[in-house]
Amino acid sequence: MSPRLVLVMGDQLSAGVSALRAADPARDIVVMAEVMDEARYVPHHPKKIALVLSAMRHFAEELRAAGWTLAYTHLDDPDNAGSIPGELLRRAAETGAGEVLATRPGEWRLIEALEAAALPVRLLPDDRFVCSLAEFDAWAAGRRELRMEYFYREMRRKTGLLMEGERPAGGKWNFDHDNRKPAPAEMRRRAPPAFTPDAMTEEVLELVAARFHDNFGTLRPFGFPVTRAQALEALDDFARHRLPEFGAYQDAMLTGERFLNHAVLSPCLNLGLLGPREVCERVEAEWRAGRVPLNSAEGFIRQVIGWREYVRGIYFREGPDYTARNALGHARDLPAMYWGAPTGMACMAQAVAQTRDDGYAHHIQRLMVTGNFALLAGVDPAQVHEWYLSVYADAVEWVEAPNTLGMSQVADGGVVASKPYVSSGNYIDRMSDYCGGCAYAVKEKTGARACPFNLLYWHFLHRHRQRFETNPRMAQMYRTWDRMSEEKRSTVLADADRWLARMEAGEDV
Repeated sequence: MSPRLVLVMGDQLSAGVSALRAADPARDIVVMAEVMDEARYVPHHPKKIALVLSAMRHFAEELRAAGWTLAYTHLDDPDNAGSIPGELLRRAAETGAGEVLATRPGEWRLIEALEAAALPVRLLPDDRFVCSLAEFDAWAAGRRELRMEYFYREMRRKTGLLMEGERPAGGKWNFDHDNRKPAPAEMRRRAPPAFTPDAMTEEVLELVAARFHDNFGTLRPFGFPVTRAQALEALDDFARHRLPEFGAYQDAMLTGERFLNHAVLSPCLNLGLLGPREVCERVEAEWRAGRVPLNSAEGFIRQVIGWREYVRGIYFREGPDYTARNALGHARDLPAMYWGAPTGMACMAQAVAQTRDDGYAHHIQRLMVTGNFALLAGVDPAQVHEWYLSVYADAVEWVEAPNTLGMSQVADGGVVASKPYVSSGNYIDRMSDYCGGCAYAVKEKTGARACPFNLLYWHFLHRHRQRFETNPRMAQMYRTWDRMSEEKRSTVLADADRWLARMEAGEDV
């Protein structure tokens, strides 16, 4: 009986992934390949490339120790075919294998590449999630709006997490109202553990430094977890030290504080080093033991079995054209400040510098700083999507695209977001200390020193009035705009146009 090839990709680093479960270690050959097609389809952050390659190499060693035969291709192997289908063809020719077992990838691009491969590929469901794609489609069928909150409640019922019989713990499904506090300067904070690179990771770092030195982002120091053991240690550290205050301050931002109480576990989840159920069960256990308040446990669990599962369902339900959508017709180029060009906007400078150095920024920095600005400024959502996919270590397309094109940029026409997530500078001033060190004045609404968020907020509402003025959640904003004098409205729009013209001309803004 001829062997089969078992494809394991860089975000499928789980011993129980479906392709491995369907295979026979005595007969089949695991194929893992570091290829330039995956390393360069967007200009990935060097830390992201190093994380994936190091985690792949460590997982390959675990598979060998478990008795699997591996055909592993390093990025600099002279015979490297450069693509996943090419590597499968090469390994099939070497081994005589006539079939490939593969867990369904998390990007339409790769699904289509495998379906078009010149040898039979059997795609198996990726069942590492709480909700299957079929279950999501069944939930979504016939609904006028696909709102995450109602999906989340179904996932709570399905898993039993934070449930007391048929009722949610504490009598409420959602404690988000308690989780919007700005961070006090004296709040407790402890950075996630940084893992010292071993010899295998050092080899990867040298390779990435040589091959991708022109990519945006700082490679060293590198401290991401690259093994399941390290990921479990990171989970334990979060549960014991940062989870208790995670809830109340999860939307807060402080200058120089990159992590606050955030878990920074999304890279481990998205690579497969941790599973969503085990992470949520650990968080629930901390609450049941009385060490964590309910609002913190619920806020975290909602992000994992609610939001994370929901955006995956949206991505696959909406289809391969999702990333090309541009419902608002935005067309400006992504400003140079996103790639580190100087800017007087302290919030943008902080978020981008942190992204450059860490390959990480938390969800409010992404949504309400970099995402908010791109939406207000009318940046082409395809360019915004590519930037997020490039610069964050946890960015894989199934989770990144609905967050960016749906939640952040409203490019999908409202499939994900019930309203645009836009704000003036007041929100950033309330939730951070960024404005105190800014070249602009957050309290000024017009003029050369006016906070750009203040100008662009009204500019956005004005140019998209026909689309949004009937949205019940935005009616108050339009009433406020209409109460302004005609002279003031004209001044705001003219100042915004001048500021955007300077930005488009490449001036430092």
